[in-house]
Amino acid sequence: MSVCFVLKGYPRLSETFIAQEILALERRGIDIHIASLRQPTDKKQHPIQKDISATVRYLPEYLHDEPRRVYDGWNRARRLPGYRSALATFHADFLRDPTRNRIRRFGQACVLAQSLPAGTARLHAHFLHTPASVARYTALMTGLPWSCSAHAKDIWTSPQWEIKEKLASLDWLVTCTAFGAAYLKDLAPRPEIVSLLYHGLDFTRFPAPPDKRIPSSETGVPVRILSVGRAVEKKGYDDLLAALSLLSSELNWQFIHIGGGPLLDSLQAKAQELDVADRIEWRGPQSQDAVLSALRDADIFALTSKIADDGDRDGLPNVLMEAQSQAVAVMATATAGIPELIIDGETGLLTTASNPAAAAKALETLIRDPALRLKLGGAGLQRVHTAFSLETGADTLANRFADSMQPAAA
Repeated sequence: MSVCFVLKGYPRLSETFIAQEILALERRGIDIHIASLRQPTDKKQHPIQKDISATVRYLPEYLHDEPRRVYDGWNRARRLPGYRSALATFHADFLRDPTRNRIRRFGQACVLAQSLPAGTARLHAHFLHTPASVARYTALMTGLPWSCSAHAKDIWTSPQWEIKEKLASLDWLVTCTAFGAAYLKDLAPRPEIVSLLYHGLDFTRFPAPPDKRIPSSETGVPVRILSVGRAVEKKGYDDLLAALSLLSSELNWQFIHIGGGPLLDSLQAKAQELDVADRIEWRGPQSQDAVLSALRDADIFALTSKIADDGDRDGLPNVLMEAQSQAVAVMATATAGIPELIIDGETGLLTTASNPAAAAKALETLIRDPALRLKLGGAGLQRVHTAFSLETGADTLANRFADSMQPAAA
């Protein structure tokens, strides 16, 4: 028996944690196949992808692009025993959310429901918004149980009515921050179906950190400040650029950004306006190997996350764990699940969100104090190994899947 993972897109550079999880589950004997709602768009892939055995089926990304496939899927799906229930659920959802995206979710579910491989025993959605909708409609059509991994944007930008109904429909849900779990428990008909499960890191893919150099303003070697993340509002890169512009002119630093995103051009223009562009290197999206190399070279990792205007926010960014795995001193904002990882003054420095002056003060402290960087980096390394290992979470999830896919007793 196997489980079908319903993903928004696969593979994606920004979702290494999902690939890590799939590989770890496969190594624990869980048979997985993947249904992706979108074609891959990243030009590069993480090395982990070549180790994953799961087959991938791409559902129609836009229904009008594959009308014959969508019609055939609907024509077969409407003969399934649960089709009428799924259709009624879709109609109720569409009345509250009359969007083309809602129609697309139902069309994708029809295609998926009639094309599931033989032996599929469960559906599991990563993200509580679109993938969970497709999984829910498919589960209703087929009678299969379904479960979900919720993360960040999917929790905080989904309407409560929809979250409540999905929580009433699924078997169980895991999420990667304590504050997200508390929110979902309050919305669940049975709080016990919601569990906290940190992503964690596969430390076999992260070598021991190198000995850290100790550049300072006095050596003439710039202190390298790194940030990895998509250029979107919730990452707070506008605040980080403003903080960099507030640093004392006597300090010698270089800022490196890795990642794509829709705001990249505007951020580069802002760096010019703030007169810090000549100290910044924009590397764009990079492979995991390139990210790891940059982390090993970095002196400080900075992330000034905040709550976006639409409510979107980070969960617990894996890249913070990755930075700590290389003993890099971290400066971040006390937003979302970040304080669950970073203990202010012990394993990193935390500042308030949307506060460039506070971020500048923390950065300046780290730039001027190489001994503090070494201390925080070492403590962060110890904490991430102690509390955020992929192995613990993968064992828990594998047991959950194995138990929930056992055939019923006669």
